[in-house]
Amino acid sequence: MYAFDIERPTTLADAVKLLAASDENQALGGGQTLIPTLKQRLAMPEVLVSLTAIDEIKGISEDDEGRLCIGAATTHAEVAAGAGKYPALAALAGNIGDPAVRNRGTIGGSLANNDPSACYPAAALGSGAIIVTNTREIAADDYFEGMFATVLDEGEIITEVKFPVPEKAAYMKFEQPASRFALVGAFVAKYADGVRVAVTGASEEGVFRWSEAEAALGSNFSPDAIERLSLSGDGMISDLHGSGEYRAHLVGVMTKRAVAAAG
Repeated sequence: MYAFDIERPTTLADAVKLLAASDENQALGGGQTLIPTLKQRLAMPEVLVSLTAIDEIKGISEDDEGRLCIGAATTHAEVAAGAGKYPALAALAGNIGDPAVRNRGTIGGSLANNDPSACYPAAALGSGAIIVTNTREIAADDYFEGMFATVLDEGEIITEVKFPVPEKAAYMKFEQPASRFALVGAFVAKYADGVRVAVTGASEEGVFRWSEAEAALGSNFSPDAIERLSLSGDGMISDLHGSGEYRAHLVGVMTKRAVAAAG
């Protein structure tokens, strides 16, 4: 590890000021992705601005519209224990990594990093969530821009994520056994106005919605509705864990399992 300074502001305003002080300063959530990145010298910020001491971006509540609102600095373990209003989301959080990861990693850090195999992007996109920052609110459909890419501006901080609670939902993932990242994960949520299906771990472009499955499930919410649907392996991640064609096949398998679990 190389030498750097770390700041632990206790207010959001102070964190914003510290990040604005230099382009070399970088926000630090739970550090489950950033710290390994620093060790490999893939990023070398001069100052890390830790967000873990900012109480105003922690916690779980419900707003006037019945949405589950989760502070960005809330850990995976806290979401697993406290998101009972949205069981599928709680179950997803409780199956991220191992206990050490779940007690350090945060929902805001995961969404800001947008790892192509992370679980929370599928939950946010599959739920039609709203990502709230220190400057604006962003619909999940407009937030993700590709592998490790989002619409966040330099120095912009996620403060909260608002999840509309569906009638039914479930998340199923096929895990890489060492990291417990998703080789493929499918989040399915049924709302009064339709069904959303978000897939993580599969595409070279990161998390995406499977519109054909959404249309089929909108008229028949059962695994049989998507039995004949398939995706091409083109544009899917191909690595030592599996080919693009293998991941494309898993998308269908995991989506059907999620529908069965939700229904």
